[in-house]
Amino acid sequence: MDFPPRPELFDFHGVSMTHYFTDLWDRVQTFKARPDDILIATYPKAGTTWVSYILDLLYFGQTSPERLTSIPIYDRVPFLDLRDVFDKSGVEQAENLPTSPRIIKTHFPVQFIPKSFWEQNCKIVYVARNAKDNVVSYFHFDRMVVTEPDPGDWNSYLKRFMEGKVAFGSWYDHVNGWWKKKQTYSNLHYMFYEDMTEDCAKELDKLCSFLGLSPSLEEKKQILGEVQFDNMKYNNMVNYSTSLHANVKISPFMRKGKVGDWKNHFTVAQNEEFDEDYKRKMKDPTLHFRSEI
Repeated sequence: MDFPPRPELFDFHGVSMTHYFTDLWDRVQTFKARPDDILIATYPKAGTTWVSYILDLLYFGQTSPERLTSIPIYDRVPFLDLRDVFDKSGVEQAENLPTSPRIIKTHFPVQFIPKSFWEQNCKIVYVARNAKDNVVSYFHFDRMVVTEPDPGDWNSYLKRFMEGKVAFGSWYDHVNGWWKKKQTYSNLHYMFYEDMTEDCAKELDKLCSFLGLSPSLEEKKQILGEVQFDNMKYNNMVNYSTSLHANVKISPFMRKGKVGDWKNHFTVAQNEEFDEDYKRKMKDPTLHFRSEI
């Protein structure tokens, strides 16, 4: 299959983007959210698929189990922002979802979210991951996905990440922007990848409480089993092995799912430089990340 050349980054309203995520800007911005829509918002590679799968199982695992074996997760939970290489439109997919609620995902920073989500007071689940593991995961992702700019070597990629010169812009702006929004918008549930890794059952309970769901112990046990990393990694409806954008020969979409893998990538010098930069940019004392557990 012939793929088009990888896209270039450009500044879009102050955020680094590629045309795949801005081509349908007007259509995305006028998207009509419904009051029962649930929006999953994340910086790329922060646990998006994990939470998508959890929500899909919570709402439809019992009532429509056939979905789980016949429809890939990226079609069950469409990516609102995307107009892909095959002209498939995330906004069209979202509009045509037959489910209620519709579960939709985005990587947009908070200021790019279509206003109808706020107007309809939709529930939003935000997932954040520590910056060091996030950049490692994003680097490997960019190596294998044709809709992303060429990542180059690890050292130059790390520098660009620190400068916010990757698709969807600065990690710092993203996690801080959503954290600030949480203070004024009560229907926003802010989760941490590290907490999910450490105690998924506890985080599932908190999520259910936020969503107003009360699954049985048996259902919760079943969901926790399904969403274990190794089970997702080998589930072809979840691991993106069927995606036409990803060259999984270069790197699997679901690589390790660990906290602390950054230690296998950062040199001592890179780590020191990153820590200094982090201190300068992470000003909010109430927002804490753990880069190891």
